[in-house]
Amino acid sequence: MQTHTVRTRRSAEIFPREEHLAWKIARVAADPVAVPDDTAEMVINRIIDNAAVAAASVTRRPVANARAQALAHPVVPRPGDVPGIVPGAPSDPVQRPGSSVFGVPGRFSPEWAAWANGTAVRELDFHDTFLAAEYSHPGDNIPPILAAAQHTGSTGADLIRGLATGYEIQIDLVRAICLHEHKIDHVAHLGPSAAAGIGTLLGLPGETIYQAIGQALHTTTATRQSRKGEISSWKAYAPSFAGKMAVEAVDRAMRGEGAPSPIWEGEDGVIAWLLGGPEASYEVPLPGPGEAKRAILDSYTKEHSAEYQSQAPIDLARRMRERIGDLEQIEKIVLHTSHHTHYVIGTGSNDPQKFDPHASRETLDHSVMYIFAVALQDGGWHHERSYAPERAQRPDTVELWKKISTAEDPEWTRRYHSTDPAEKAFGARAEITLRSGEVIVDELAVADAHPLGARPFAREQYIEKFRILADGVIDKSEQDRFLDVAQRTPALAAGELDQLTFTVSDEVLSRTPKLNPGLF
Repeated sequence: MQTHTVRTRRSAEIFPREEHLAWKIARVAADPVAVPDDTAEMVINRIIDNAAVAAASVTRRPVANARAQALAHPVVPRPGDVPGIVPGAPSDPVQRPGSSVFGVPGRFSPEWAAWANGTAVRELDFHDTFLAAEYSHPGDNIPPILAAAQHTGSTGADLIRGLATGYEIQIDLVRAICLHEHKIDHVAHLGPSAAAGIGTLLGLPGETIYQAIGQALHTTTATRQSRKGEISSWKAYAPSFAGKMAVEAVDRAMRGEGAPSPIWEGEDGVIAWLLGGPEASYEVPLPGPGEAKRAILDSYTKEHSAEYQSQAPIDLARRMRERIGDLEQIEKIVLHTSHHTHYVIGTGSNDPQKFDPHASRETLDHSVMYIFAVALQDGGWHHERSYAPERAQRPDTVELWKKISTAEDPEWTRRYHSTDPAEKAFGARAEITLRSGEVIVDELAVADAHPLGARPFAREQYIEKFRILADGVIDKSEQDRFLDVAQRTPALAAGELDQLTFTVSDEVLSRTPKLNPGLF
C-alpha cells in the first residue's frame, strides 16, 4: 500500500491533477490488476449476504416505496438509440438490457434499480461493516455496481473486479478520513467508491473515473442528522441515494461532463469546509500500481440485525444471562466501551429517544441500552421480533432498559482505532450490579461471527443466513437457483448477470403495507 498525504490547497497553489486524491483513486480503479481468489470468494459471500437481507426487508414500507419508484422507470427504447449500443462505452457494442430489482421481474433504469436494491439491502442494517477512523457498510457498493453491470451486459468477472474496487476504495477512505467527527454522514465515502467501482467494471479511462468520483462526492456529502435523534427511514435511503448518484455521475462523466476540482483539496473543497479545515491533513492508503485489491477481507458481516457496535454486546448479553439468574435483581448495568459506541449508540449521545419505548425501529437499532436489555431477557436477537412495538413496550423491558448506561473507556477507544487486526475491537466490558451488591463482570472484544470471533462466518454461514432470511419470502426453488448462480458469479458470461436477483410471489408482495401515491 502507498500512503498519500491529502490536505487543502490554495487556488493559487500549483497542484497538478496527478496529485489530486480523486485522480489517485481513479488510477487505482483503472489498474487492470487481477483479483485474488480469496477476494473473489469473499465478494461472492457478500453478494449472497446482500440478497439475504434484501429478502428479509422486501415487504417493508421504505423498501416497497423505493421499489415502486424504480418500477416507474422501466428501460424502454429512446429516440435515436442504436440497437445494441451503449453510447460512450469504451468496449465492444453490448445490449442495453436494463437492471433488475429485488422481488419483481422486469428490467429498469440502472440508477433506479440501484436506489431500490440499495434501500432493500440497508433497511434492516443487517449486512457487512468496516470500522476504523470512520464507519461504513461497504456492501452498499454492490447494488449500484451490479445495476451498472447488468445494464451494460458485463460479465461476472467484470463484476467481481468492479466490486473489489468499490470495497477497496471505501475501506481505504474509512481507514483515513473520519467524517462523523465533523457530523458528516458516512455515505460521503460511498459515492466515490461506487463511482470508482463502476469505472473498473466498465474499463473506463482514468480521466472519466476521476470526473465521476468528483461528482459523486460532491452530490453525496450531507450531515449525519440522518442517524441522530429520531431516526427515520432516510437511514436506509441515504446509502441508496449515494449509489444512485454514483451511477448518474458515471453516466455524465462518460458523456464528457466534468466535476468540481480538486474536490477534496480545493480551497472551498470538502476538507477545508466540511472536514478538518484548511490546516488539516489526512494519510490515505491506496494500493500501488499492480497491487491487488484485498480490502474486502478486512470487513465483516453481521449475525444480528443491529448496529455493528451492538454485535459483541448482544453475544455478551447472551453469555452473561445465565450467570445473573433473576434479571429483576439487577440494580444497574454499565457498558464500558469505545468513544464511538458511547457517543453514537450509547448514553453519550444524550438522545432521549434512545430510551423511548415508542421509538422507531431505526432509533432502537441505535440504542445499545435497548439492545442489551432485550438480548439479556431473550438470550438472542431477531430482526423482526426484537424490534416489534409490543416487545419494546414491555414493562419489564422498559424497567431494565432504563438501568443501563454506557461509559467511554480509553482502552476500548484505543482498540477500536487500532490498525492491528488481532487487537482491533468493537465490544464492551459489562459491569452488572445486583441489588445484593454483587458485581458481575464480563467482556467481549469482537462478535462471535467476526473473523476472529468464536464462530467466524464462512460460505456455509452466509448461505445459512440467506436460507433463514429467505424462508417464507422466496420459494425454495428460487432460493436454490439464486445460490447456484451467485456461487458461479466469476464464470457468468455477458448478459447472464440478470440472474443475480430473486423474485417473490404476488402473495408475498401483498403483505406490503398500503403505499401513498407519489409523483410518478
